[in-house]
Amino acid sequence: MPFTLRPATDSDRPFLRQFMLEHWGGDMMLAHGETFYPAEHPAFIAESDGQAAGVITYWFRNGECEVTSLESLRREQGIGTALMNAVIAEAKKEGCRRLWLITTNDNLNALRFYQKRGLRLAALYPGAVNESRKLKPQISLIGENGIPLRDELELELPL
Repeated sequence: MPFTLRPATDSDRPFLRQFMLEHWGGDMMLAHGETFYPAEHPAFIAESDGQAAGVITYWFRNGECEVTSLESLRREQGIGTALMNAVIAEAKKEGCRRLWLITTNDNLNALRFYQKRGLRLAALYPGAVNESRKLKPQISLIGENGIPLRDELELELPL
């Protein structure tokens, strides 16, 4: 099914907050020792037949671009790839030296997806999720595929 991409506008912020609540379990995220709200970041929205089909959020800092969330509601249709490519293009326009993101040790689908698109493992932060749990105790002890949720993994794409 075809889809289109568009940059989010300020009028999309309520939708993005609701999207984060529905698909990420909350609008606040913790990663790399920071608390942040992806719905407040720049974003692209994929739409099909007037409905959201995916969202990516990101921000620029210190000459780098961090992807802060990515969610495709329809797998294997190119939505996630199109969203990533849109952010990579923005990062290049901004002159960023790299694009990077954090995922967790249990997220095998994300690890596969990102590595197939050229990102490489850049760092392992053992126990980082355990530290985040101190600030956000609702973070599950067991993640996807029954894997204990403990560590953060940083992936990067040099630009």
